[in-house]
Amino acid sequence: MNLSVLDLSIIGLYIATSLFIGFWISKKASQNIKGYFLGGNELKWYYLGLSNASGMFDISGTMWMVYLLFIYGLKSIFIPWLWPAFNQIFLMIFLSVWLRRSGVMTGAEWIRFRFGDGQGARLSHIIVVVFALLNVLGFLAYSFIGAGKFSAGFMPWALSVDPYWNEVYYGLILTFITMLYVVKGGMYSVVITEVVQFIIMTVACVAIGVIAMQQVSPEMLERVVPEGWKSMSFGWELSLDWSNILASANDKIREDGYSMFSVFFMLVLFKGMLQSMAGPAPNYDMQRILSAKRPTDAAKMSWIVNLVLLFPRYMMITGLAILALVFFNTELNDMGTDVDFEQILPFALANFIPSGLLGLILAGLLATFMSTFAATTNAAPAYVVNDIYKRYINPNAPAKRYVHLSYLVSIVFVLMGTAIGLFVPSLNTIIQWIVSALYGGYTAANMLKWYWWRFNGFGYFAGMLIGIGCALPLMFTDYSPLYAFPLLFAVSLGGAVIVTLLSKPEDMAVLKNFYLKTRPWGFWQPVLEEARNDNPDVQPNRNFGQDSINVVVGLVWHTGLIAAPIFLVIQEWQPMTWSLGVVIACSVFLKINWWNKLEDFPQDGQRGTLPENPVSALK
Repeated sequence: MNLSVLDLSIIGLYIATSLFIGFWISKKASQNIKGYFLGGNELKWYYLGLSNASGMFDISGTMWMVYLLFIYGLKSIFIPWLWPAFNQIFLMIFLSVWLRRSGVMTGAEWIRFRFGDGQGARLSHIIVVVFALLNVLGFLAYSFIGAGKFSAGFMPWALSVDPYWNEVYYGLILTFITMLYVVKGGMYSVVITEVVQFIIMTVACVAIGVIAMQQVSPEMLERVVPEGWKSMSFGWELSLDWSNILASANDKIREDGYSMFSVFFMLVLFKGMLQSMAGPAPNYDMQRILSAKRPTDAAKMSWIVNLVLLFPRYMMITGLAILALVFFNTELNDMGTDVDFEQILPFALANFIPSGLLGLILAGLLATFMSTFAATTNAAPAYVVNDIYKRYINPNAPAKRYVHLSYLVSIVFVLMGTAIGLFVPSLNTIIQWIVSALYGGYTAANMLKWYWWRFNGFGYFAGMLIGIGCALPLMFTDYSPLYAFPLLFAVSLGGAVIVTLLSKPEDMAVLKNFYLKTRPWGFWQPVLEEARNDNPDVQPNRNFGQDSINVVVGLVWHTGLIAAPIFLVIQEWQPMTWSLGVVIACSVFLKINWWNKLEDFPQDGQRGTLPENPVSALK
């Protein structure tokens, strides 16, 4: 791809602006550790939501979803449930409120809130830090791979004659630039920069969708896709036959392991529901929730992520996919067995986007890399500095030392994540391991912590240790992490329950404080009875039925928000109208049965014994 001077100028201006914001805001971010990691709990929920949406709008994920739509058509809507993509529904309905009520700074600090300060809690605290840091390293490697592949496809300068090292060098350059502004500015620079990035990216997405609609007619698309590509429905098998169009696509379907699509769908739904009920992993998503001003703001933030992210993102994904389907098929066929579907995105941009607009789109896509990388990098020092150094090594250090140490930790983790990325063969490999193996090991213990009063720190530590221990070897085998998930979950769950029952319950004072402040539904009757001995007015959470209905409606709403822009860009007007109708109907229902019923804290006035925002003591 040969970029014009105008395109290169737009990209350069954007990168310079991002760096300026990071350094300009650094004075405010570096005042204290709470300001650095949580923005001082001063950021508006809609800014946090736009920031979170931008953080999820990454190059690597976009390249992955473009190839999914290219091969699997409308059925690809369900494949990102691997993450699971719909976990934002569970967060917005109830889990964001429960989490933000804690008033803590990190997921590891939340462990102390749930399990106290005993030996089991300390072990749990350590294991969740280990998981969080593994998660950070995995996502940094994932971002590095995507950035290198993407940049090498459009930058006009070949830094190496070897295509692989060309990707590596560009990945290193982008990684270094992004590291500068996020390390310096902390959460403030992450959020402010990502709001700007989101605006750029939304314009880029709509533009790509419109260009694709102008270039590709429904008749042209019909000639280059197999029967069933435009349908969301499926039987026991996938039943997409690419033999006469692109034979390598059939090989890719078998390699991915999605041929038995009903089995795949049931697995991702089972896994997705369990992982969503476990709450957010200790990463940038959790940090946004903890950064909200109030619990209800945290829920609204999770809502707006779905609303503003899905429609424009899928306009771009669909536009790139159908441009490649119509105009890139010959090149893909010529690649034979070495076909690289992750090159679809750079090809479509190189051939169909006019100068000027191309620079804006590339700047927006670079923004998606920078936002994901920045948010992930910001999470690492929160755990190392706040949860290890401050707690175990130097609890009384000056605030500036914590911030300066955070700079160092961020740099070290960026270097480690980049090093890992050099040895990972593809985006799909790292995605499968993160979402199925690593998150699979996380699921059982983190689900039990919300819903079962008897679950203790020793059980949490055992469940997490077993889960992580089983997940790590899957990185080095060819066995699908998705199909290993049920066994991984069962082993982790069994270990967590057995160790819990063989050890003492947590101190009742700790459990009462957690229950009164968080007020989850689930199996909490013994704790409720103890709390009522102190105050008979304490009321349980009776919203299980309401929350369950809202989650189901939310899942339909979420799916409609994805289907509508796909049908729009491929110009299937009737199913697009039905999809929008479903979105509107679900929105009205959720406004009445969810939004209008949100509350920061239970109305009985009992909130536990901790201050509403205990991290204020860190100032």
